[in-house]
Order: sequence, then structure tokens, then C-alpha cells
Amino acid sequence: MHSTNLLLEEPIRMASILEPSKPSFFPAMTKIVGTLGPKSRSVDTISSCLKAGMSVARFDFSWGDAEYHQETLENLKLAIKSTKKLCAVMLDTVGPELQVVNKSEASISLEENGTVILTPDQGQEASSDLLPINFSGLAKAVKPGATIFVGQYLFTGSETTSVWLEVSQIKGDDVVCVIKNTATLAGSLFTLHCSQIHIDLPTLSDEDKEVIKKWGTPNKIDFLSLSYTRHAEDVRQAREFLSKLGDLSQTQIFAKIENVEGLNHFDEILKEADGIILSRGNLGIDLPPEKVFLFQKSALHKCNMAGKPAVVTRVVDSMTDNLRPTRAEATDVANAVLDGSDAILLGAETLRGLYPVETISIVGKICAEAEKVFNQDLYFKRTVKHVGEPMTHLESIASSAVRAAIKVKASVIICFTSSGRAARLIAKYRPTMPVLSVVIPRLKTNQLRWSFTGAFEARQSLIVRGLFPMLADPRHPAESTSATNESVLKVALDHGKASGVIKSHDRVVVCQKVGDSSVVKILELDD
Repeated sequence: MHSTNLLLEEPIRMASILEPSKPSFFPAMTKIVGTLGPKSRSVDTISSCLKAGMSVARFDFSWGDAEYHQETLENLKLAIKSTKKLCAVMLDTVGPELQVVNKSEASISLEENGTVILTPDQGQEASSDLLPINFSGLAKAVKPGATIFVGQYLFTGSETTSVWLEVSQIKGDDVVCVIKNTATLAGSLFTLHCSQIHIDLPTLSDEDKEVIKKWGTPNKIDFLSLSYTRHAEDVRQAREFLSKLGDLSQTQIFAKIENVEGLNHFDEILKEADGIILSRGNLGIDLPPEKVFLFQKSALHKCNMAGKPAVVTRVVDSMTDNLRPTRAEATDVANAVLDGSDAILLGAETLRGLYPVETISIVGKICAEAEKVFNQDLYFKRTVKHVGEPMTHLESIASSAVRAAIKVKASVIICFTSSGRAARLIAKYRPTMPVLSVVIPRLKTNQLRWSFTGAFEARQSLIVRGLFPMLADPRHPAESTSATNESVLKVALDHGKASGVIKSHDRVVVCQKVGDSSVVKILELDD
């Protein structure tokens, strides 16, 4: 098991635990993805979320239509402008999600040991005896004894709005179930999850494709969160679809692993995807509870070794209604960081939670504390060993830059990049200091007009642990012909000084291309 990333070689004075943490320009190296919704879509709230540490805004199309999300996105743009903080955009698809159709939105009471029928006839009215669902193949997919979970969308587990059903018999297209616990289904959107059962629906539905085409393309989304990814082919098909949509050919695809099917094909999915989201809500239903931690640790380790961002969901559910997380949740966030997570994704906590800003702030503080005791030395050695020899040219430069920065106690690593790959490779070795990724725009043409690339690459590093992007002046090439690219380096250093991460007499490690060579330099700053 790869989980000894906690630094306990040096005895920790118990009194030192109570010392207040020093404020920092970067709340934490671990990134925070916030889902924007009813409680977090005003300009003021989004601005506060950005200041608290949110670096990626997630738009979940299981909830609200394109017009609703467009309004939220326009508010996000205004918030970015006023706070001067970069934020990436993630579109989350619905995928083959099974839902209870409750048109009247009236509350439905279900009593323990009673029976309820799940029917594909959506014309029927939802009641305590009958729940219409949006899938006609359920009767063919399940057998008597199978477990079905029905919960409020983005259920937190602590609500009395979740019910467990056990299939007792199949009647034609209807499924008759025994109710295992008393619950009241209140609200408009309820999801249905069948434990360890294959649902014969496409991962990228026609509705998803329409949303990506009509909403994703004009808004040039940075990330596509592919819900219910079950095979590598799902990612390949999504990439082929995006490649036909002009600007979206640069959009990164994050495979969302939500069930046992995705777990079984994890290695092949990881090879195809740009990153992984561990959707622990649905995984927690599909897997036995005692196995969830094991999958998390194994999956995060694999992502770390592949140098691909890993995102963990469902960490502080109780903060949907409370101002403080539980002890278990606070520990869980820290363990996600120690296990190697790049980002923490907040769902219900920011979408419909009462304290979206406070949640982001507290999660950021927990992440920052966990990062202080992350055993970077052990992690570095393990990563180098896993990569093996001979290393690729770029991997060798990246690992050398991190090793040099740690040896000289540099305050920051500055990396010049145009594709973002070099900066991501440096971040793969988890340096203890921030990596300023200076993205140099490149000029491209489609024979009709000129345009610069770079904005995508800069925003896409906002989900990688330890990476902090800045967009450079396009007049300065990433590949310098002289030994130093003085003007753009000065801009980067000034940015570091202004943000408080670089001070006089600090050492800084710079990684850049000079002609055909890659160079790692150590600078000692004057007053």
C-alpha cells in the first residue's frame, strides 16, 4: 500500500500544533473545484469563493438549463475581473444517470417494509406506491435481491431523503421493490443508483452532446467532466466529438469514476484521460464501505505516477447545513492530500449549501496544514524509482529542477512553457514550494486570421497541485536564444514579489528552453 506520505520522522511538539498558521498569498497548493448553483451564483458570492481559494468553477448540467448556467458564467467572468484571480471552467455531463421523474415536485413518503414499484412509464404520477424513472431497461438489468439506492441529487448521506430498496420481483417492465428504510423524498431531482449493475446507456448522451455544442463551444470550456466513465473507449469517443468542435479540441477530459465498471477498467481509462475524478458519492454505494479507502489510495497513487491530476469529491458533506465539518471529514480532507490528491471537488456544499465561501476557506486551510507534513522526500524517491531509467529528456529536467529547488531551499520554481507540459511534469514531483508556470502564448493561424494560444494552457494548470499560472507577453518566446530571457523573467519575479512568495535574498529555480537545450538555473536575488 502506498500511503506512508505522512512526515513523522521528526517528533512534533504538541504545543506547536496550536500555533496559528501564517497567512499566505496561495491558500494551499491543493486546488479547490467549486460547483456553482443556487447558493453560489451571485457576483459577490463567486468573488468571495475566488478569494477563499476556488480555482475551478464546475457547471453541473444535471441541474438547471443552459440559460441558467450562462447567467452564472457571466457572473463568474465579472468576479474574475474584479478579483483579478484566474478561474477555469468545468462542464459536468449528466451521462447515463438514472432519475426519478417527479413532475409535481410533491413530497413522497416511503415506509420501511412497504413496497414501491419503479416503472419506465413517465406519464404516471410519482407517489408512495409508484416511482416513474427515465430508463426503460431497468427490469432487464436487475434481478431479485439487487440493491437500489434513491437519493436527493448530490445527496450527502446524512439526509432523511435517501432510501434503500431491494428488488423483490420483476413484472414486465416494472420492478417491484421492498423499502428498507423510512424516508421522505422531497424536491424535484432524485437519482437512482443500482449497485454493481451495467446500465446499457451511452456515456455521452445526445443531450450531453447538445449541451457541449451549444454551451461548451462558445464558452471555450477548459475541462469536460465525463460522468460515469466505464471504459477507455468512452474517453476516446468524447475526445473525437470535441475534436470536431474547433476550440474544444484543447479541452481536457477528466474521467469521472463512479462505479465498479469504471474501477475494473481504471488503468486503461487513466491512459486515455487527461485527469481522473473519484466520484466517491456513487462509488460509496457501488463498493462495500470498507473498500472505498483502498480504491482511493490505489487510484491516487496511479494518477500521481502517471503525472495526471486526480480530484477527490464528497469530503465535507455536513457543511451543506453546518458551519464546521465533522472531525471525520476534516481528517478525510487531510488524508486525501496525503494520499496525493491534486484537487478537492465540492458539490452540494457549494451548489445548495448554506456556507459555500466558508466551506472553501476551511477545506483550503486543512489542505495547507496537511501539505506541511507531506513526506516529499519519500514521495520524490518513489516517483523517480517508478519512472525508471533512462528518463525522457523533459522528465529528467523536471525532476532535477525540483531536486535543486529543495536542496537550495528555493522559495519558488519558475517554469517557462508554451504547452504547459513542462510545468505539469515539475508538479508531478510535488515540490514543497509553489511552481510559477509562465505560459508563453504562441501565434497560430487558420489562413483567415491570426490568434494566440496560451489562455487554455494557463487555466488548465489551475487544477494541478502546486501550479500557479501567469500569462506572459507573447512578444517573448518560450525558447530563448540568449542564456536568459531577462524581460519575461523580470515580469515573473515581480509577480512573485507582489504576491509575497518571493522576498529579497531568496533563491529561485528557473526552468526554461535555451535554443535546443533545456536549462535549470538557480538565481540568488539581490535587494
